[in-house]
Amino acid sequence: MSEITLPGVEDAIALGLTADEYALVSDKLGRAPNQVELAMFSLMWSEHCAYKHSKKILRTLPTEGAAVVMGPGENAGAVSVDPDGDSDLICVFKVESHNHPSAVEPFQGAATGVGGILRDIFALGARPIAILDSLRFGEPTSERSRYLLDRAVAGIGHYGNSMGVPTIGGEVYFEGPYETNCLVNAMAMGLVTQETMIKSAAVGVGNPIILFGASTGRDGIGGASVLASAELGDDDADKRPTVQVGDPFEEAKLVECCLELLAEGLLVSLQDLGAAGLTSSASEMASKGEVGIDIDVAKVPLREGDMEPFEIMVSESQERMLCVCTPENVDAVVAITDKWEVHGTVIGTVTDTRAMRIFRGNDLVGEMPVEALVDDCPLYDLQPEKPSAPLYAAPEATLDGGASATDTLLALLASPNIASRLPLFEQYDCIVQSRTMRRPGECDAAVLALPDGSGLAASIDCNGRRVAADPYTGAIEAALECAANLACAGAKPLGTTNNLNFGNPEKPEIAWQLTEAVRGLGDACRALEAPIVGGNVSLYNQGADGPIYPTPVVGMVGALPDVDAAGVLGFGEEGDQVALVGWEAAPPLAASELAKLRGEALPDGLPEVDLDAVIAVQAAVREGVRDGSLASAHDIAEGGFAVAVAEACLAGDIGVTLKLDAPDDAFAALFGEGPGGFVVSGDAEAIEALAAKGVPVRILGEVGGDVLTIAAGDELVTVPLEQLAAGHAALAKLFP
Repeated sequence: MSEITLPGVEDAIALGLTADEYALVSDKLGRAPNQVELAMFSLMWSEHCAYKHSKKILRTLPTEGAAVVMGPGENAGAVSVDPDGDSDLICVFKVESHNHPSAVEPFQGAATGVGGILRDIFALGARPIAILDSLRFGEPTSERSRYLLDRAVAGIGHYGNSMGVPTIGGEVYFEGPYETNCLVNAMAMGLVTQETMIKSAAVGVGNPIILFGASTGRDGIGGASVLASAELGDDDADKRPTVQVGDPFEEAKLVECCLELLAEGLLVSLQDLGAAGLTSSASEMASKGEVGIDIDVAKVPLREGDMEPFEIMVSESQERMLCVCTPENVDAVVAITDKWEVHGTVIGTVTDTRAMRIFRGNDLVGEMPVEALVDDCPLYDLQPEKPSAPLYAAPEATLDGGASATDTLLALLASPNIASRLPLFEQYDCIVQSRTMRRPGECDAAVLALPDGSGLAASIDCNGRRVAADPYTGAIEAALECAANLACAGAKPLGTTNNLNFGNPEKPEIAWQLTEAVRGLGDACRALEAPIVGGNVSLYNQGADGPIYPTPVVGMVGALPDVDAAGVLGFGEEGDQVALVGWEAAPPLAASELAKLRGEALPDGLPEVDLDAVIAVQAAVREGVRDGSLASAHDIAEGGFAVAVAEACLAGDIGVTLKLDAPDDAFAALFGEGPGGFVVSGDAEAIEALAAKGVPVRILGEVGGDVLTIAAGDELVTVPLEQLAAGHAALAKLFP
């Protein structure tokens, strides 16, 4: 090995390793690491790549089920779209975060987040068919939050629209604890058949390794360790060079090139280059295949000619793929990459050494055991401890506690967390590819058509404020909310992906939030028979002002047998009966959107959820949608029953007259929040059939007119549709 000045423990600490981890690296190598090796270890042993504070608890999640084709461990998870039938079609899906890059450079952070999750999809051989996004920002009164939202949405729209992949759904929340650390989570879906799906394990000693796509530059260097595995601070602007720069048109060519290579049967394995670049992609391929890999950085096409070997190995330049093929197929592979102008270059070879060896021409500049680099990162036991004092300050009150029920409904509809997202979704193309059957605002879940007339539904959700009040129950509610959205479309869950966004896990109170949320997510997904097939963990979302709300974002995919029967949320025909399904008693106002508007602090816990009862209600609603008996179905979420009714009125452009009989607490009945409640409409026979399924059903009134009217004890809500629509459009005034 050529002589290189060896870095020391101080250099390791600057790269995100601890002194003990540096000592362990030295022990694994039998010597001190050189510059290339230390850079590679710092990334592979970072929180972002190694999950060293979360891997142990992630193993408790359910990962097997009837529909599961591929669980955690590959680029994305995969489920059969028809596990009980004979279709060989597979849905590949995953959610990942690009939080810290988006806080530093929101346009490129969000854009490259979309690009990265799309590569995870076609790295398995699947054609990307949809994007969903889950976003969190500080209150919109903050100029910084408005800027971050505006640029992040622009980045998402730019990349997805340019790629020709529809953005079919998503969610946006505004809360004070996200002011310093915004969250940008992107979910993608794709379709593939069993025979064309490919894995990433490198196999076949002597097989060449080909890099293709964009050339390699200095953009993104250190992203996984500098940005994704540490708290952000006052010097965020100095970290802009670690944010990747994306080119969706280059990635569009990559998609077609990869799919053609697979259709021709030319590849042994395929992997995308994301966090940690060549370091992670090559070493993980070697680990999965139980082989070694030699790479010659002198053969890597560069945008900047003076790059050092360690820079080449850790660069996170976007739109790059790595593949393994047999020697006789090299020319054919390179010819196809040339055809698509993503020029392939042989940069290495699969070996039997079980080592990662990095060369620059004839000079060996780095050599590490694959097992040490990928598999031997120390895993840490969390030290969870429930906080003895509140972690989050009460929000500033924006609504007087004595406001009337009518004024309260209007205030809720105009609140940033409930107001119409249309100004944001209008920046996304949701119908490109011609599969979208239910676009945002038409149904609680997005719905895509499949070639045989069936459909896929997808939802992404999490209410961080409720998770902050009770991490276990709040995480259960997040999973149930996704499943409820699918039920309203007529879809049954097939599988789940998740993005666990939390603060610093080394702090006992954050460790407690994380362990409790994972426990809740596991219990909910087991009960729903919707196993976790993949996901992402984003930790250290914490600054001087404290941690973010714990935000275990849940993405769920479900199937429906007849896409033409997909549900809608809007009321339809005048005279249809309206029923409240699922709730026998009003849920409390604690941790609700109304409680936030009133400036109330978070409660210490949420009511226990009867999982079996809630899932039974979801099944009944799902069947009512599938058989066409229900004209509309909308689950009750933020803002409670009255907001759900208002949203159904606005979506159907028709009024309603309802009566809630003598509630103990009229405001709780109107605006309380909790899982398991639905507002449905249909004819009398449909409502009776729903009640016959053994779930709570209360007929409250009927559809008609152009006014929303709800009587609840001594409270009367009455608002013309025109006034409802004006209030619901409040977000457009903040983000014109």
